[in-house]
Amino acid sequence: QVQLVESGGGLVQAGDSLRLSCAASGFGRPFDRYAMGWFRQAPGKEREFVAAFRCCGGGTNYADSVKGRFTVSRDNAKNTVNLQMNSLKPEDTAVYYCAADFLGRGSAGKAQYENWGQGTQVTVSS
Repeated sequence: QVQLVESGGGLVQAGDSLRLSCAASGFGRPFDRYAMGWFRQAPGKEREFVAAFRCCGGGTNYADSVKGRFTVSRDNAKNTVNLQMNSLKPEDTAVYYCAADFLGRGSAGKAQYENWGQGTQVTVSS
């Protein structure tokens, strides 16, 4: 059974940094065959794309709102994907979700992703 578990969320002040991690298990195929995405959902808003790491040795993809501040990375040996978030802003406050897309190209479309974690809360105070 596929399981994605996010960690690293918390309450920080504007300008601070946080590092989120997502541990994946139960994939029937090699982890590197999955694009891994990060999405977020603020109260009363739609879930939106944040960043993704393409499958199969591909690169990364970011939402314009986080470019230059967030960095996504993956460790295929450990089946993990991380999101380093710097210069956090109050508008980054949301529940952050990790998602997996087999043979994915790092799409910003949440419908592309077959598996989702439960999310971790990030709160940025001003």
